[in-house]
Amino acid sequence: MGERFTATPGRLDVVAAAATGATRAEIQRAIADGRVTVDGRPRARSFALHGGETVEVDLPEPTALVPGGAPVEVRYRDDAFAIVVKPPGVLTHPTSVHRDGTLVHRLLATGIPLAPAGGALRPGIVHRLDAGTSGLLLVASTDEAYVALQAMLRRHEVQRRYLALVRGAPVHEDFRVEAPLGRRAAKIVVDRVGGRAAATGFTVLERLARATLLEAAPETGRTHQIRVHLQAVGYPIIGDGRYGGGGDDARRLGLHRPFLHAWRLDLVHPLTGSPVHVEDPLPADLAGALDRARTDQRP
Repeated sequence: MGERFTATPGRLDVVAAAATGATRAEIQRAIADGRVTVDGRPRARSFALHGGETVEVDLPEPTALVPGGAPVEVRYRDDAFAIVVKPPGVLTHPTSVHRDGTLVHRLLATGIPLAPAGGALRPGIVHRLDAGTSGLLLVASTDEAYVALQAMLRRHEVQRRYLALVRGAPVHEDFRVEAPLGRRAAKIVVDRVGGRAAATGFTVLERLARATLLEAAPETGRTHQIRVHLQAVGYPIIGDGRYGGGGDDARRLGLHRPFLHAWRLDLVHPLTGSPVHVEDPLPADLAGALDRARTDQRP
């Protein structure tokens, strides 16, 4: 799938991913294979674009999306968009590496129309959840709704709330983490030099003997934002081995993924102006882990 565009300033892999809709990992693989050129010449993924260059990207042709998988739970649906529940362990949309078994395939199997504006591999997908994260996700059924919902997300007009069980005891009942995020190898890190601005608000919901249940309110939508922000202030999400929350705590609570669940969405309908409020309770694995944390009184 060849695409040509005029570059904006920035790193080659970042700019190409934004311009094509591919993931940064997909672009980096294409760069490594020599399938990305700048003014006709292959360049490294960190090559600095000044703006105005002609970039050509040759990505593998997408395969047709074939509906499949278990039906998706729907919490809200009308002709414009739906709010569905993404199960843990399921990718939100296909990539050049993972072509099957994603939420998009399940949405098609459920019979939910998906807006073409999202692209060939991610139709209707307005925002994503990490593979290990469960909970509520907005899905556009029309191009008009897709454009409107994306604009609302950029203006921070969609309130997303997550439940997170963390190690440690925060000092304050309410606190905010503002730290720019960047990528280092396969991980997201706090990068105060070249990172992108990111901010998350947190509220203590329940203090337990060895853990704390928080509500997280992301103000921006960076990859792994909640997970990295909590690690940065010393309260990693239990079960999140990538960002400091693995080990004995996770094993004791029976967690095989990060305790992170998108439990609430609030927005004003972009087409009708009506308020939309949706909640989703903790799934069984996280509810069981929370029950075990409540009875764990060891010092």
